[in-house]
Amino acid sequence: FFTLQVLCRYQHVWTIDLRLRPAFLSGIMQAAGNKPPAMLPKRAEYLLKDVRRMAKYYQVPLQISADSFQHILGKSTLGAMRFLTAVDMTQPQHLEPLSREFWIRFWSQHEDTSQPENILSVARQAGLSSELAQKLLEMISSSAVKNRLKETTDEAIKYGAFGMPAVVAHFNGEPHLFFGSDRLELLGSIIGEKWLGPVPT
Repeated sequence: FFTLQVLCRYQHVWTIDLRLRPAFLSGIMQAAGNKPPAMLPKRAEYLLKDVRRMAKYYQVPLQISADSFQHILGKSTLGAMRFLTAVDMTQPQHLEPLSREFWIRFWSQHEDTSQPENILSVARQAGLSSELAQKLLEMISSSAVKNRLKETTDEAIKYGAFGMPAVVAHFNGEPHLFFGSDRLELLGSIIGEKWLGPVPT
C-alpha cells in the first residue's frame, strides 16, 4: 500500500513510466519458499508497531491492529488480482484508482475483497459504471485473465521477486529489483532521481 501510494505520487515528479502489474502474492511466496513475516510471533509484534509508524510517515490511511494480521492471512486476494488483471487487459486507465481502492478496503476497512459484491463496490467507488464492473467481474473466471495473471506472476519470479512489494526498474538496459517500501530512496538513486520524501511537492 505504501509503495503504491508513493510511486503514484512520484510518477509526476520523477522521469519514469510507471506500470502497475497485478501479480499473485501466494504464487510468488510459494515459488520462493517464503512465509508471511507475521507468522513469526516476535516479528508480528514488531510489524504492528512498524506499520503504524510507516503509515504516519508515508501519510497513508492505514488502520491496523493485532487482529489485522489474522484477517490478512485468512483472506484470499486472488479474485481482486484477477479483477485488476482484467482491468489491465481492457481498461488500463482505471488500474491505478482501482488498485488504491482495493488496498484501502483491505488494509483500512478490513473488507473481504474476495467477495463479488465487494469487488463491485470497489469498482463503483473507483468510478466504473455498474455495467463495466459486471463485465470485468465476469472476465475473472476466463482462461485469458487467469493465464495473464500467471504470466505476470511468473515474470516477477523471473526477476527475483520473493514477496511484495516488488518494484522492477528498467534502467540503462538492465532490470533492477527492489523489495519493500523503504527502498524507494535507493530506487531514485539508481535511476538518477532525487528523493524528496514520502510526499513530494
